[in-house]
Amino acid sequence: MKLQLNRFFRLLAASTTLAFAPSTEAATPAFRAVDVDTGVQIGYGLAIADINGDKKPDIVLVDKNIVAWYENPGWKKHIMTERLTQLDHVCVAAADIDGDGKAEVAIGAGWNPGDTVNSGAVFYLIPPADRAQKWEPVQLPHEPTVHRMKWVKNAAGQFDLVVVPLHGKGNKAGEGQGVRILAYHKPADPRSEWKTTLLDASLHATHNFDPVQWDSDPAQEMLVSGREGVFLLDQTTGGGLLSRLGGSEPGAGEIRLGHLKGGGRFIATIEPMHGTNAVIYTPPSQGGSWNRQVIDATLVDGHAVACGDVLKLGYDQVVVGWRAMGKTNVHVGIKLYAPQDSAGTKWETHLIDDNTMACEDLMLADLNGDGRLDIIAAGRATKNLKVYWNESRK
Repeated sequence: MKLQLNRFFRLLAASTTLAFAPSTEAATPAFRAVDVDTGVQIGYGLAIADINGDKKPDIVLVDKNIVAWYENPGWKKHIMTERLTQLDHVCVAAADIDGDGKAEVAIGAGWNPGDTVNSGAVFYLIPPADRAQKWEPVQLPHEPTVHRMKWVKNAAGQFDLVVVPLHGKGNKAGEGQGVRILAYHKPADPRSEWKTTLLDASLHATHNFDPVQWDSDPAQEMLVSGREGVFLLDQTTGGGLLSRLGGSEPGAGEIRLGHLKGGGRFIATIEPMHGTNAVIYTPPSQGGSWNRQVIDATLVDGHAVACGDVLKLGYDQVVVGWRAMGKTNVHVGIKLYAPQDSAGTKWETHLIDDNTMACEDLMLADLNGDGRLDIIAAGRATKNLKVYWNESRK
């Protein structure tokens, strides 16, 4: 796909226009961990959204063979669906896309990364009048190896369900057809046909993506991580614009956008897929690939990353979780990395969880309205869903 480089570099220049109030004091991270569920089977995916319209963010968990939401503030567990496919559930998208104050929810299932022909499933869930009861699944067309999904704003300012598979159809060892990234357009009647738009099909073995507002048009862009590196996918009429941002040779697994002191953008990844390295990308001074810096090379099967101003410094920190799947005598947990300069060249590491969270996924959200971002994480080997209540003080 032809790269529109002039436009891309204008986008890079725009990254310096954001403003954040700098902090003159360091903050000491302090978190109080509370178990929400200790019977998690896998905990593949999390979402934070107001499910019942009470203006409180709830937790949505997609587990091996159920989808559940946990009601804020008491965290009562409500089963939305039971087993949708014989194979595992794998991903979830939850957000209020129509402005009624209640989230719309979609689920990915049929998880078998070794079957690049027949695996995968996509469902939209229709809520009952009482959202604590079971939801009605509507099965949608899908590509094989459905792996990640999010609600993403399109050029008309409306939300599409964007689904990113792990592999292209029929791929073997990451070779073959490209991954077909589809945008599903929700009809007025969700039981009727959902039309789709192909956003891109040039990558192989993608792993995660992050919807971002990269430029000034209504459509969100998407940062995509995969075998071939770190990319920016910009929605355009009739397809997507894909621009390579960084040259991580082993590829990247997780990816999120953050902002440094002064407003400059950075991108946080885990490399390679299920890898050992927490990596920060910062923009080049003049064209070319982004600057890549490994800030931690000690992760074991890194599988989750989030960016946000957890410590209320006026700029973002990075939170990473790792799971050490299949390993013995290896600690799992969560770390927080705080930038020490506006260029993102120095980072301070804080251990948040030491060996009680084999992290599959994590999110940041202010769950109790105190103005501080809490950490929400789900673990497979540790079989738990936890909230790490943010009690940090400057």
